[in-house]
Amino acid sequence: MKIIVPMAGRGSRLRPHTLTVPKPLIPVAGKPIVQRLVEDIAAVCDEPIEEIGFIIGDFGKEVEQHLIEVAESLGAKGNIYYQEEALGTAHAILCAKEMMGGKTIVAFADTLFRADFKLDDSKDGIIWVQQVADPKAFGVVKLDSNNNITDFIEKPEEFVSDLAIIGIYYFKDGEYLKDNLQYLIDNDIKDKGEYQITEALERMKAAGTKFAPGQVVEWLDCGNKNATVNTNQRVLEFIKDQNIVSDSVQLENAIIVTPCYVGENVTLKNCVVGPHVSVGANTSIENAVISNSIIQSDTTIKGLNFTNSMVGNKVKINKSAKQISIGDYNEL
Repeated sequence: MKIIVPMAGRGSRLRPHTLTVPKPLIPVAGKPIVQRLVEDIAAVCDEPIEEIGFIIGDFGKEVEQHLIEVAESLGAKGNIYYQEEALGTAHAILCAKEMMGGKTIVAFADTLFRADFKLDDSKDGIIWVQQVADPKAFGVVKLDSNNNITDFIEKPEEFVSDLAIIGIYYFKDGEYLKDNLQYLIDNDIKDKGEYQITEALERMKAAGTKFAPGQVVEWLDCGNKNATVNTNQRVLEFIKDQNIVSDSVQLENAIIVTPCYVGENVTLKNCVVGPHVSVGANTSIENAVISNSIIQSDTTIKGLNFTNSMVGNKVKINKSAKQISIGDYNEL
Protein backbone atom coordinates (compact mmCIF):
# COMPACT_ATOMS: atom_id res chain seq x y z
CA MET A 1 0.00 0.00 0.00
CA LYS A 2 1.16 3.53 -0.80
CA ILE A 3 -0.01 6.83 0.67
CA ILE A 4 0.13 10.20 -1.10
CA VAL A 5 -0.28 13.27 1.12
CA PRO A 6 -0.81 16.61 -0.68
CA MET A 7 0.12 19.34 1.82
CA ALA A 8 1.53 22.26 -0.16
CA GLY A 9 -1.17 24.75 0.90
CA ARG A 10 -0.21 27.93 2.78
CA GLY A 11 -2.60 27.31 5.68
CA SER A 12 -3.72 30.94 5.61
CA ARG A 13 -6.83 30.30 7.76
CA LEU A 14 -4.59 29.06 10.60
CA ARG A 15 -2.31 32.09 10.68
CA PRO A 16 -0.31 33.25 12.60
CA HIS A 17 0.54 29.65 13.53
CA THR A 18 1.45 28.73 9.95
CA LEU A 19 3.75 31.68 9.28
CA THR A 20 6.78 29.69 10.46
CA VAL A 21 5.45 26.09 10.47
CA PRO A 22 3.41 24.37 7.71
CA LYS A 23 -0.10 23.54 8.90
CA PRO A 24 0.33 19.74 8.69
CA LEU A 25 3.19 20.00 11.18
CA ILE A 26 1.14 21.85 13.81
CA PRO A 27 0.98 19.49 16.81
CA VAL A 28 -2.31 18.03 18.00
CA ALA A 29 -2.06 16.15 21.31
CA GLY A 30 1.71 16.14 20.96
CA LYS A 31 2.04 14.87 17.37
CA PRO A 32 1.99 16.75 14.06
CA ILE A 33 -1.34 16.59 12.23
CA VAL A 34 0.22 14.78 9.25
CA GLN A 35 1.81 12.15 11.50
CA ARG A 36 -1.51 11.39 13.19
CA LEU A 37 -3.16 11.23 9.75
CA VAL A 38 -0.82 8.62 8.27
CA GLU A 39 -0.83 6.61 11.52
CA ASP A 40 -4.64 6.54 11.47
CA ILE A 41 -4.63 5.40 7.83
CA ALA A 42 -2.09 2.68 8.56
CA ALA A 43 -4.35 1.45 11.38
CA VAL A 44 -7.25 0.73 8.98
CA CYS A 45 -5.04 -1.06 6.43
CA ASP A 46 -4.48 -4.81 6.64
CA GLU A 47 -1.16 -4.65 4.84
CA PRO A 48 2.09 -2.71 5.42
CA ILE A 49 2.61 0.79 4.06
CA GLU A 50 5.45 0.63 1.52
CA GLU A 51 5.84 4.29 0.55
CA ILE A 52 4.52 7.66 1.65
CA GLY A 53 4.81 10.63 -0.69
CA PHE A 54 4.50 14.13 0.74
CA ILE A 55 3.65 16.89 -1.73
CA ILE A 56 4.91 20.16 -0.30
CA GLY A 57 5.87 23.73 -1.11
CA ASP A 58 9.18 25.31 -0.18
CA PHE A 59 9.11 24.21 3.45
CA GLY A 60 12.88 23.81 3.96
CA LYS A 61 15.17 20.83 4.51
CA GLU A 62 14.35 20.51 8.22
CA VAL A 63 10.65 19.97 7.45
CA GLU A 64 11.49 17.54 4.66
CA GLN A 65 13.67 15.48 7.00
CA HIS A 66 10.89 15.45 9.61
CA LEU A 67 8.46 14.08 7.02
CA ILE A 68 10.91 11.36 5.95
CA GLU A 69 11.17 10.35 9.62
CA VAL A 70 7.37 10.20 9.91
CA ALA A 71 7.29 7.73 7.00
CA GLU A 72 10.15 5.68 8.41
CA SER A 73 8.39 5.44 11.79
CA LEU A 74 5.73 3.39 9.97
CA GLY A 75 8.30 1.23 8.22
CA ALA A 76 7.74 3.03 4.90
CA LYS A 77 9.99 4.81 2.45
CA GLY A 78 9.43 8.58 2.49
CA ASN A 79 9.36 10.61 -0.73
CA ILE A 80 9.25 14.39 -1.10
CA TYR A 81 7.57 16.04 -4.11
CA TYR A 82 6.99 19.72 -4.83
CA GLN A 83 3.91 21.63 -6.01
CA GLU A 84 5.22 25.01 -7.09
CA GLU A 85 1.84 26.45 -8.11
CA ALA A 86 -1.60 25.88 -6.57
CA LEU A 87 -3.58 24.51 -9.53
CA GLY A 88 -6.07 22.27 -7.74
CA THR A 89 -6.35 18.89 -6.08
CA ALA A 90 -5.81 16.81 -9.23
CA HIS A 91 -2.64 18.74 -10.07
CA ALA A 92 -1.37 18.35 -6.51
CA ILE A 93 -1.77 14.56 -6.49
CA LEU A 94 -0.13 14.23 -9.90
CA CYS A 95 3.04 15.80 -8.51
CA ALA A 96 3.69 12.36 -6.98
CA LYS A 97 3.13 10.49 -10.27
CA GLU A 98 6.50 8.74 -9.96
CA MET A 99 5.15 6.56 -7.13
CA MET A 100 1.59 6.09 -8.43
CA GLY A 101 1.07 2.38 -9.06
CA GLY A 102 -0.74 -0.45 -7.31
CA LYS A 103 -2.90 0.13 -4.24
CA THR A 104 -2.83 3.81 -3.37
CA ILE A 105 -4.41 6.02 -0.73
CA VAL A 106 -4.60 9.78 -1.24
CA ALA A 107 -5.08 11.80 1.97
CA PHE A 108 -5.13 15.57 2.18
CA ALA A 109 -3.29 16.72 5.29
CA ASP A 110 -5.78 19.09 6.89
CA THR A 111 -8.12 16.54 8.41
CA LEU A 112 -8.12 13.76 11.00
CA PHE A 113 -10.72 11.06 11.48
CA ARG A 114 -12.01 8.17 13.53
CA ALA A 115 -13.09 4.99 11.79
CA ASP A 116 -14.22 1.58 13.02
CA PHE A 117 -13.67 -0.39 9.80
CA LYS A 118 -10.79 -2.10 8.03
CA LEU A 119 -10.08 -0.99 4.48
CA ASP A 120 -11.56 -3.41 1.92
CA ASP A 121 -8.76 -3.25 -0.64
CA SER A 122 -10.63 -5.54 -3.06
CA LYS A 123 -12.84 -2.57 -4.06
CA ASP A 124 -12.00 -0.56 -7.17
CA GLY A 125 -12.04 2.55 -5.06
CA ILE A 126 -13.29 3.94 -1.75
CA ILE A 127 -14.14 7.57 -1.08
CA TRP A 128 -14.33 8.40 2.62
CA VAL A 129 -17.30 10.59 3.48
CA GLN A 130 -19.13 12.10 6.42
CA GLN A 131 -22.62 13.55 6.72
CA VAL A 132 -22.54 17.34 7.15
CA ALA A 133 -25.14 19.99 7.92
CA ASP A 134 -24.08 22.39 5.14
CA PRO A 135 -22.60 20.61 2.11
CA LYS A 136 -22.11 23.76 -0.02
CA ALA A 137 -18.46 24.10 1.04
CA PHE A 138 -17.51 20.52 0.13
CA GLY A 139 -17.33 18.02 -2.66
CA VAL A 140 -20.20 15.56 -2.11
CA VAL A 141 -21.30 12.16 -3.41
CA LYS A 142 -24.63 10.57 -4.31
CA LEU A 143 -25.31 6.86 -3.75
CA ASP A 144 -27.50 4.28 -5.46
CA SER A 145 -29.53 1.51 -3.79
CA ASN A 146 -26.47 -0.79 -3.81
CA ASN A 147 -24.39 1.77 -1.88
CA ASN A 148 -22.24 2.57 -4.90
CA ILE A 149 -21.32 6.17 -5.65
CA THR A 150 -23.20 7.49 -8.67
CA ASP A 151 -22.12 11.15 -8.75
CA PHE A 152 -19.36 13.47 -7.54
CA ILE A 153 -20.35 17.12 -7.19
CA GLU A 154 -17.86 19.84 -6.25
CA LYS A 155 -19.32 22.46 -3.83
CA PRO A 156 -22.96 22.25 -5.00
CA GLU A 157 -24.94 25.49 -5.00
CA GLU A 158 -28.21 23.55 -4.53
CA PHE A 159 -28.73 20.51 -2.31
CA VAL A 160 -27.92 17.19 -3.97
CA SER A 161 -26.39 15.25 -1.05
CA ASP A 162 -25.09 15.80 2.48
CA LEU A 163 -22.32 13.18 2.23
CA ALA A 164 -19.16 15.28 2.11
CA ILE A 165 -15.88 13.93 0.75
CA ILE A 166 -13.44 14.31 3.65
CA GLY A 167 -10.30 14.20 1.52
CA ILE A 168 -9.22 10.55 1.85
CA TYR A 169 -9.43 8.20 -1.15
CA TYR A 170 -8.41 4.60 -1.88
CA PHE A 171 -7.61 3.39 -5.40
CA LYS A 172 -6.91 -0.24 -6.26
CA ASP A 173 -4.98 0.86 -9.37
CA GLY A 174 -2.79 3.92 -8.81
CA GLU A 175 -1.57 3.84 -12.41
CA TYR A 176 -5.13 4.21 -13.69
CA LEU A 177 -5.69 7.15 -11.35
CA LYS A 178 -2.52 8.79 -12.71
CA ASP A 179 -3.72 8.39 -16.31
CA ASN A 180 -7.03 10.07 -15.52
CA LEU A 181 -5.40 12.94 -13.65
CA GLN A 182 -2.99 13.47 -16.53
CA TYR A 183 -5.93 13.53 -18.96
CA LEU A 184 -7.33 16.58 -17.12
CA ILE A 185 -4.03 18.43 -17.39
CA ASP A 186 -3.44 17.50 -21.03
CA ASN A 187 -6.95 18.62 -22.03
CA ASP A 188 -7.10 21.63 -19.68
CA ILE A 189 -10.28 20.38 -17.98
CA LYS A 190 -10.96 22.64 -15.00
CA ASP A 191 -13.75 23.26 -12.52
CA LYS A 192 -13.91 26.66 -10.85
CA GLY A 193 -10.53 27.48 -12.40
CA GLU A 194 -8.63 24.46 -11.05
CA TYR A 195 -7.94 20.83 -11.90
CA GLN A 196 -10.17 18.88 -9.50
CA ILE A 197 -9.89 15.27 -8.43
CA THR A 198 -13.69 14.96 -8.68
CA GLU A 199 -13.40 15.39 -12.46
CA ALA A 200 -11.00 12.44 -12.62
CA LEU A 201 -13.30 10.36 -10.41
CA GLU A 202 -16.21 11.06 -12.78
CA ARG A 203 -14.15 9.88 -15.77
CA MET A 204 -13.13 6.71 -13.95
CA LYS A 205 -16.72 6.00 -12.89
CA ALA A 206 -18.00 6.53 -16.43
CA ALA A 207 -15.43 3.97 -17.65
CA GLY A 208 -16.73 1.35 -15.21
CA THR A 209 -14.82 1.92 -11.97
CA LYS A 210 -17.08 1.27 -8.98
CA PHE A 211 -16.54 3.53 -5.99
CA ALA A 212 -17.90 2.72 -2.54
CA PRO A 213 -18.24 5.14 0.38
CA GLY A 214 -16.12 4.71 3.49
CA GLN A 215 -18.11 6.14 6.39
CA VAL A 216 -16.03 7.54 9.24
CA VAL A 217 -17.21 7.79 12.83
CA GLU A 218 -15.89 11.31 13.26
CA TRP A 219 -14.26 13.83 10.95
CA LEU A 220 -11.98 16.38 12.58
CA ASP A 221 -11.01 19.58 10.81
CA CYS A 222 -7.77 21.50 11.37
CA GLY A 223 -8.58 24.41 9.10
CA ASN A 224 -8.52 27.28 11.60
CA LYS A 225 -7.67 28.00 15.23
CA ASN A 226 -11.02 27.08 16.77
CA ALA A 227 -11.31 23.89 14.71
CA THR A 228 -7.76 22.82 15.59
CA VAL A 229 -8.30 23.42 19.31
CA ASN A 230 -11.49 21.34 19.11
CA THR A 231 -9.63 18.58 17.26
CA ASN A 232 -6.97 18.60 19.98
CA GLN A 233 -9.75 18.13 22.53
CA ARG A 234 -11.28 15.19 20.66
CA VAL A 235 -7.94 13.45 20.08
CA LEU A 236 -7.05 13.78 23.76
CA GLU A 237 -10.34 12.06 24.58
CA PHE A 238 -9.52 9.23 22.12
CA ILE A 239 -6.09 8.57 23.64
CA LYS A 240 -6.78 9.38 27.29
CA ASP A 241 -6.04 5.80 28.37
CA GLN A 242 -2.47 6.15 27.10
CA ASN A 243 0.36 7.67 29.14
CA ILE A 244 0.51 11.12 27.58
CA VAL A 245 2.05 13.07 30.47
CA SER A 246 5.84 12.85 30.48
CA ASP A 247 7.62 11.51 33.56
CA SER A 248 10.00 14.49 33.37
CA VAL A 249 7.26 17.05 34.12
CA GLN A 250 8.12 19.18 37.16
CA LEU A 251 5.11 20.03 39.35
CA GLU A 252 5.12 22.63 42.13
CA ASN A 253 1.71 23.30 43.65
CA ALA A 254 0.18 22.45 40.29
CA ILE A 255 -2.69 20.27 39.08
CA ILE A 256 -3.09 18.54 35.71
CA VAL A 257 -6.77 17.88 34.93
CA THR A 258 -6.83 14.99 32.48
CA PRO A 259 -6.96 14.34 29.64
CA CYS A 260 -3.88 16.41 28.76
CA TYR A 261 -0.71 15.91 26.77
CA VAL A 262 2.35 17.30 28.56
CA GLY A 263 5.74 16.95 26.87
CA GLU A 264 9.29 16.50 28.11
CA ASN A 265 10.83 18.87 30.67
CA VAL A 266 7.71 20.99 31.19
CA THR A 267 7.57 23.04 34.42
CA LEU A 268 4.17 23.75 36.02
CA LYS A 269 4.11 26.02 39.10
CA ASN A 270 1.09 27.38 40.98
CA CYS A 271 -1.26 26.50 38.16
CA VAL A 272 -4.13 24.36 36.94
CA VAL A 273 -3.71 22.90 33.45
CA GLY A 274 -6.55 21.04 31.75
CA PRO A 275 -8.69 19.46 30.76
CA HIS A 276 -7.93 19.17 27.04
CA VAL A 277 -4.60 21.02 27.03
CA SER A 278 -1.51 20.02 25.04
CA VAL A 279 1.82 21.44 26.24
CA GLY A 280 5.01 21.08 24.19
CA ALA A 281 8.47 20.26 25.51
CA ASN A 282 10.51 22.70 27.61
CA THR A 283 7.57 25.00 28.30
CA SER A 284 7.09 26.75 31.64
CA ILE A 285 3.66 27.74 33.01
CA GLU A 286 3.31 29.68 36.27
CA ASN A 287 0.40 31.29 38.15
CA ALA A 288 -2.08 30.29 35.46
CA VAL A 289 -5.35 28.47 34.83
CA ILE A 290 -5.52 27.01 31.31
CA SER A 291 -8.04 24.72 29.64
CA ASN A 292 -8.91 23.52 26.11
CA SER A 293 -5.77 24.91 24.46
CA ILE A 294 -2.62 24.05 22.50
CA ILE A 295 0.69 25.41 23.80
CA GLN A 296 3.80 24.52 21.83
CA SER A 297 7.45 24.12 22.85
CA ASP A 298 9.97 26.38 24.60
CA THR A 299 7.27 28.83 25.67
CA THR A 300 6.89 30.77 28.94
CA ILE A 301 3.47 31.68 30.33
CA LYS A 302 2.91 33.61 33.56
CA GLY A 303 -0.21 34.96 35.24
CA LEU A 304 -2.86 33.97 32.69
CA ASN A 305 -6.33 32.50 32.81
CA PHE A 306 -7.40 31.41 29.34
CA THR A 307 -9.21 28.78 27.26
CA ASN A 308 -9.83 27.96 23.56
CA SER A 309 -6.37 29.23 22.67
CA MET A 310 -3.27 28.42 20.60
CA VAL A 311 0.21 29.53 21.57
CA GLY A 312 3.22 28.92 19.33
CA ASN A 313 6.86 27.99 19.92
CA LYS A 314 9.32 30.20 21.82
CA VAL A 315 6.62 32.61 23.01
CA LYS A 316 6.71 34.70 26.21
CA ILE A 317 3.39 35.86 27.69
CA ASN A 318 2.91 37.78 30.91
CA LYS A 319 -0.41 39.49 30.35
CA SER A 320 -4.01 38.78 31.31
CA ALA A 321 -6.17 37.34 28.53
CA LYS A 322 -9.23 35.10 28.18
CA GLN A 323 -8.44 33.77 24.69
CA ILE A 324 -5.18 33.87 22.77
CA SER A 325 -3.99 33.05 19.26
CA ILE A 326 -0.31 33.93 19.04
CA GLY A 327 2.33 32.53 16.70
CA ASP A 328 6.00 31.59 17.14
CA TYR A 329 8.67 33.91 18.52
CA ASN A 330 6.27 36.51 19.93
CA GLU A 331 6.30 38.27 23.29
CA LEU A 332 3.15 39.66 24.91
